[in-house]
Amino acid sequence: MIVEQLSLKNETWYNSITTIKVVPNLILLFVSPKFKDKANLVNQLLETYPNAQLLGCSTAGEISGNSVADESVSLTAITFEKAQHRLEKVDIDDSNKSFTTGVSLAQKLNTDNLKHILLFSDGLNVNGSELVSGIRSVLPEIGVTGCLAADGLDFNETFVIANRLISDKIVVGLGLYGNDLKVGYSSKSGWEGFGIERLVTKSDHNILYELDGLPALQVYKSFLGDIVSQESSATLRFPLSIRVDETDEPVIRTVVNIDEAQQSLTFTDRIPKDALVRLMNSNVDKLIEGAKCSATEASKEIQEKGELAILISCAGRRKMLKQLAEEEVDVVREIIGEKPKITGVYSYGEIGPFREFAPCKFHNQTITITLFSEC
Repeated sequence: MIVEQLSLKNETWYNSITTIKVVPNLILLFVSPKFKDKANLVNQLLETYPNAQLLGCSTAGEISGNSVADESVSLTAITFEKAQHRLEKVDIDDSNKSFTTGVSLAQKLNTDNLKHILLFSDGLNVNGSELVSGIRSVLPEIGVTGCLAADGLDFNETFVIANRLISDKIVVGLGLYGNDLKVGYSSKSGWEGFGIERLVTKSDHNILYELDGLPALQVYKSFLGDIVSQESSATLRFPLSIRVDETDEPVIRTVVNIDEAQQSLTFTDRIPKDALVRLMNSNVDKLIEGAKCSATEASKEIQEKGELAILISCAGRRKMLKQLAEEEVDVVREIIGEKPKITGVYSYGEIGPFREFAPCKFHNQTITITLFSEC
């Protein structure tokens, strides 16, 4: 496995890609929505490397090496020397079809020696939990990592890249095949719950109306006070953990909107009735410790042999970390060592297991790390 990493800018991207020394068979592209020349970039790469497959998505920030940037492209050129790979896509025009979309994609990728799936999805027209559940229903033992594409913090329009196609309303999976490929992965957050768990007594898809029979926004404000109304981004700092079943490991859901009239909270994903939720809080140190734990878990099986690390962190984490966002990348580098190339994206939702052998989940507010090596 040979990996080369570049950070491209609007004005200089053409000259930069001429410096690529490897002949890649896969190119990962994490692209800022403000990168103006993405179509020309894709066309030029495919003309130069006709045997390569292109895969990627739009971002709320690009990770390249140890740096976090905006208005750029994190390009990773990869030559797999032993592992095989295949790219498949499924259109989705209705988030209510997310489960069947996951089933369809898994069926397309399900052939002998499937080792891992990299998954990138439209960030606004997909139910992430249902998408993951659909994939797991077909491939319960296969590791899946990836994300929902982002659009900064605008939540307006996202896109996914699949070779020449640059589009919303698609889900793309890259199947990686062969026993020569080693993969380590983990999703950790650094968030901690406080207060008691409460029962969801009224909800509709991703809108939460009542907790323990009380208006959801009233309960939320009882902990946080007027800061919720005064700061438009305050809800990013106070997500909820959710358990559908008492035996589940909680996942995190971000509040993206409040409705004073309805006294409701809108989340990034479904909040089912009878689920148990709990308010969460964190600080910069805890988020960075979460990144350290994720890197440690992901590198257990790979150890010093890692060659590529893909970091997928939540847009809400970046909002909270602010100018310290690079510190969570730095702590990952400290754990995985200097050898692996690092690429990544700030996303609207992360896809991955908490740890090896755990089931794949859809997350918010985590940093999901996937570490690759060929042996």
